[in-house]
Amino acid sequence: MPTVSVKRDPFLKKLNKTYTDEEFDALCFAFGIELDEVTTEKAIIRKEKHLDEEAPEDDEEVIYKIEVPANRYDLLCFEGLVQALRVFLGIDPIPKYTVASISRNSMLKMHVKPETSSIRPYVVCAVLRGVTFDEARYNSFIDLQDRLHQNICRRRTLVAIGTHDLDTIEGPFTYEVKMPSIRIDQVPMQIGVEKTITLAQKRLLCFATFRHKLRSTEAGTCALVIPLVDTLLRRALWDYLRLLFVLMQVKSFRADELMEFYKSDLKLKKFLHIIEDSPVFPVLYDHNRVVLSLPPVINGAHSAITLKTKNVFIECTATDLTKAKIVLNTMVTMFSVYCESKFEVEPVEVTYSDGKSYVYPDLSPYHMEVPLSYINSIVGVSLEANSVTGLLNKMQLDAQQSESGDKHCNFTVSVPPTRSDILHACDVAEDVAIAYGFNEIPKRKPASLKPLPLNQLSDLIRMEVQTVTDNLRRRRMLLVIVAMNGYTEVLTWILCSYKENFSMLNRKDDKSTAVIIGNPRSADFEKRLIFQLVEQLPTGVVRTSLMPGILKTVGHNKDHPKPIKIFEVGDITLLDESKDVGARNLRQLAALYCGATSGFELIHGLMDRIMEVTGTPFVQPGDNTGYYIKCSEEPEFLPGRQATIMYKGKQIGTFGIVHPEVMENFGITDPCSFLEVNIENFL
Repeated sequence: MPTVSVKRDPFLKKLNKTYTDEEFDALCFAFGIELDEVTTEKAIIRKEKHLDEEAPEDDEEVIYKIEVPANRYDLLCFEGLVQALRVFLGIDPIPKYTVASISRNSMLKMHVKPETSSIRPYVVCAVLRGVTFDEARYNSFIDLQDRLHQNICRRRTLVAIGTHDLDTIEGPFTYEVKMPSIRIDQVPMQIGVEKTITLAQKRLLCFATFRHKLRSTEAGTCALVIPLVDTLLRRALWDYLRLLFVLMQVKSFRADELMEFYKSDLKLKKFLHIIEDSPVFPVLYDHNRVVLSLPPVINGAHSAITLKTKNVFIECTATDLTKAKIVLNTMVTMFSVYCESKFEVEPVEVTYSDGKSYVYPDLSPYHMEVPLSYINSIVGVSLEANSVTGLLNKMQLDAQQSESGDKHCNFTVSVPPTRSDILHACDVAEDVAIAYGFNEIPKRKPASLKPLPLNQLSDLIRMEVQTVTDNLRRRRMLLVIVAMNGYTEVLTWILCSYKENFSMLNRKDDKSTAVIIGNPRSADFEKRLIFQLVEQLPTGVVRTSLMPGILKTVGHNKDHPKPIKIFEVGDITLLDESKDVGARNLRQLAALYCGATSGFELIHGLMDRIMEVTGTPFVQPGDNTGYYIKCSEEPEFLPGRQATIMYKGKQIGTFGIVHPEVMENFGITDPCSFLEVNIENFL
């Protein structure tokens, strides 16, 4: 979940009320967000540097860290949070965003060259006129871009935002591509270089000052340090002069040289991979061939916005047009509040090579029909129509009542451009529930909520296995009762290695049982090459038995006091060509007893108890009305100390003493008895 940091005092001032931290926490909860932390700027810095905490000073600025839903892009900045809470509290009405009414001939133009279709085919644009920036607004504007880049833009892979001072550039603009061997003039490299030069200058001054102090000191030990400082000083001077040369040189690069140059920039190098290996690189020019940006890497220094900027040109290049529209709408709606004409945005016409043209942004609300009966059924409360209208207005959703032909009440909900998270009627119902208050909704169990029979059976078996105590051992083995608890449930990975599933259990792969993992992403399940009969076998598989996970658990806990009594109820997967996905899941129960006294009788007793609980009688071999056991020859068990479970004429599981070789493979030193049975047959 994204976290937005805001300064407490200016934020609460916008809400026209002073809140305590507890009161503001309650307000956030009521609105569907969360006050994650109350801190200060100095505390944040100390935390980042892993320094000890100190008591906050009285003059420190308090920071609220607010956690917002991941799909609420309108809440990713100070302005969006203030606006949403002011509407929620009834201070402001729902904002009405408009596109400036100007003719197409008067609009700024963006021309898209056909070659861009091979790398980032879409671009959307807009203009904010008469913006008034101060330092806080400017920082919030930049922060919103960064948060959008990290969130919906997926680190600029889907959308890259460019913002420019419109008074420093001239339309019409062009969006085109360059081959790696083509030189690009007026490269926007100053932004990164100037910051680096400032740091290099400070470092040079620091070394020079330190060297001067050493020279003026008469202590003999300084003579050993001075040569080292001289070396560091020469390096700092060289770095400073090199950067000055880069800044003053003619900014003309081949496109591939430019990518190499930006690899030295700590901030920009993490975005180079998006286009680095592309046969072409995207670039935006203005009418005078001034570079606006090299998306998705960097914006031009020539058109960089400042505190004095009044007119902002925003362009978003993208591989996903829908997300580009959302990002553009979020940027312009959040900061149109600072425009001379409040909530008004100037459109830009984007023309493609096929002659089609589009005007952006589209700030018109879209309408959705939602029945009152649907809202009440989702929320779980019987609400009146007027009440629902007021609740939706608190969430910035304008709702108008209407009646259908059958006299049922419906709402026509107008979804503003800021609420891209509203996709379905259930999203509208969720906002009604938030505005009504989750804590105000009475708790009840829906009549339709019924567990699956298989899950019910799994839970019953868990309860029974967990309550098996030494009373069972007394009945089965006539041993003296010792203080033991029941079996403890474990949860193990459904994925395991090929080796754990087969060779470590003394099993052989028949090629028709295990589902092989095609793209394992974990070191435990990664592919390795096993050369066997000139075959390459991947080791990542979906488990075909619960046994590997349980044995692995014991192997990692072999120092735990004995006996170890654990069980698991989980799924295994087997290949099945009759299924549309080529495989089927089976719900299994597995139990293991590990200890010096572990024997065939113990696990046999547990199996009998399970059958008793399920109401299955023990019968003679060949009788299909109950269950019986017969000898088996499974390689993972000790010969002569294992059995197959036959249930109504069908084999459903096995149990026995684990083979010593198998225990050695998993690093287990104490004897183990193991049971595994398919419980779906009991339904």
